[in-house]
Amino acid sequence: MPHTYRLERSQYIQRPLEETFAFFADAANLERITPAFLNFHVETPQDGQIKAGVLIDYRLRLYGVPLRWRTEIEVFEPPRRFVDVQLRGPYRLWRHTHEFAAESEGTRMTDCVEYQMPLGPLGGAARALFVRRALERIFDHRCEQIAAALAPERTGDSDRR
Repeated sequence: MPHTYRLERSQYIQRPLEETFAFFADAANLERITPAFLNFHVETPQDGQIKAGVLIDYRLRLYGVPLRWRTEIEVFEPPRRFVDVQLRGPYRLWRHTHEFAAESEGTRMTDCVEYQMPLGPLGGAARALFVRRALERIFDHRCEQIAAALAPERTGDSDRR
């Protein structure tokens, strides 16, 4: 039985729960928060918000290798959570849970990814050598981009010189 790995990131966003959820429920925003080195593009035209059962196709490059990725929105419970699972892509298993909770004056957003590597011991070695660090780098970048994209709007004194 392959080992299931887990990656989790949680961050506070100073925006209301519904607004924060809406940002993540728009697949086009994935390109905004994904590192440029992945050359990541959403291929499936989106007609608005995602929902359970929606399939989303992506194209990216990892270490120069072109990859196609397809996910299905398995669970969609606005404004609390949604889950996407890989149907086609580089992992044996990829299950990404996005959870949102009102906290203080904003929202606590938590990403939790459960994944399994393909190719048995070779996949395990790849994870140890570079996949784990690459995923951490990607999700650290996401946190930075989310903070910038959803930074609280400044009003008042910020316009003064």
